[in-house]
Amino acid sequence: MILDSKRGEDYIEVVCGATNKKYGDYVGRLKINNKGQYFITCECCPKCPLDEDKVPLWKTPLKTYYTHQANMANRKNSAMRKQNFHRGEFLCCTRYGKERRFHLKSKLDIKNYHDALNNKCWTCSLWPYQKITFNDDDERSSLKASRGCSRSSTCQGCSTCYCEGCIECHFEDCNCQECKDFMLYVEP
Repeated sequence: MILDSKRGEDYIEVVCGATNKKYGDYVGRLKINNKGQYFITCECCPKCPLDEDKVPLWKTPLKTYYTHQANMANRKNSAMRKQNFHRGEFLCCTRYGKERRFHLKSKLDIKNYHDALNNKCWTCSLWPYQKITFNDDDERSSLKASRGCSRSSTCQGCSTCYCEGCIECHFEDCNCQECKDFMLYVEP
C-alpha cells in the first residue's frame, strides 16, 4: 500500500507499507533518482495499519517501470534477480503462417524481436535462435500458453511481465516511429 509520495528536483520518493515475516509490519521508503537508481529503506512505524491490503514493494507500479541499467549492480545479489520484465512473444511467419517464439531475456533478444516485428517479410528462416524450416512444427499449444511470467504460467500480460515501453526495448539506432518517439520524450 502506498501511503505518501514526494517528488524532488532529482528524485521521486514513495512511502509504502511493508511486512517482514520475522519482524512484522514496517514502513518502507522507495527513493528513485533521475539516473534510474533506486534505494529502499525501512522505518519502524508504531501506527502501521494492519487491516489494509498489503502489496509487495516490487509489485508497485513505480518500481515496475524503473528497471534501468543503473540498477543492474543493485539487482544481481537481490531476490529480484529472477524476475522477468519481458515475457516471451510470438511472431507469425509471413510465408507459411507458423508462429515462432522469441525469448526476451537479454537486450540482444529484444533487439532481434524488435527487428523481426518491423520486418514486413519476416520468415522462419530468419529466426535467430537456430536454423529452422517450414517443415519444423509449431510449438505445442501447452508450451505456447507459458510465456515466462513469474506470477502465473498462463498469464496474458500483467505489470510484472508485460512491458509497455522501457529503455530495454527501445533503441536509439532504430528508425521506427515508436523508438523515435520514446527516445525523444523519455525522461532520465
